[in-house]
Amino acid sequence: MNISFLNMIGLVFLVAACILVYRAILIVPQQRAYVIERLGRFFAVSKPGLNFINPFFDRVAYHHDLREIPLDVPSQICITRDNTQLQVDGILYFQVTDPKLASYGSSNYVIAITQLAQTTLRSIIGRMELDRTFEERDQINATVVSALDEAALSWGVKVLRYEIKDLTPPKEILRAMQQQITAEREKRAVIAASEGKKQEQINLAVGAREAAIAESEGEKQAEINRAQGEAAAILAKAEATATALRQIGAAISAQGGLPAVNMQIAGQYIEAFANLAKQNNTLIVPSNLSDISGLIATATAVIKKTD
Repeated sequence: MNISFLNMIGLVFLVAACILVYRAILIVPQQRAYVIERLGRFFAVSKPGLNFINPFFDRVAYHHDLREIPLDVPSQICITRDNTQLQVDGILYFQVTDPKLASYGSSNYVIAITQLAQTTLRSIIGRMELDRTFEERDQINATVVSALDEAALSWGVKVLRYEIKDLTPPKEILRAMQQQITAEREKRAVIAASEGKKQEQINLAVGAREAAIAESEGEKQAEINRAQGEAAAILAKAEATATALRQIGAAISAQGGLPAVNMQIAGQYIEAFANLAKQNNTLIVPSNLSDISGLIATATAVIKKTD
């Protein structure tokens, strides 16, 4: 009986020891952080792996995920500077960097970040006109991240980036924007067509000008060529005439040349009067036409004087 009671007590102590050992062992996964409190006060932040705690005085108060966390920021209506309603939907990426501050700096850092992101976004959109909100989305994202990161330092959270998923204006504004885009495209098309016609007219004018210049240059060159040809012909005739005269003079100076010239002149003289008689009704003849020898002597005297 005593032995059984002792065995039971020993078994109870063994079970209690096993339970204490089990509660004293704390295994923390990778990229996780457990905040340990001792007697209700912060004691330590456990590291990934095997950890030991006091099962009587210590307890795991908070669990934190140290990985990058995407947080969907609820869509909201923002008013732009030109009094236009704009529905904005975004997503926020953050990471817990200090588990102690994340546990005690805010009662709920997720709600705090979400609310601050919405208020900051409304403030930024309120300082912009509608068109700028579509053009400067990167600037809006950067401004939201800067404002959130500064405030989240006391919460042990690092805001990595913020992205606007959608900007939705009212349907009336969308229709007006579509009409404006259509009008702008038509305007660009008309301008492009007019520029094309303008360039075509310029090209035609330049082509006509170049053609006229080329034609005038061709006519000028043709005139120059004709003038040069005529000058060359005149020069050739003059040279031929001079050569003939030189040959005639040489023939007259040669032995027997003068009588031959006298005979040639006499024959041409008679032939000229004969032709004149055939072509005209009225014939004027020299008084000494019967004296052929006198005519020849006269012509010979002229040749001798010239010589």
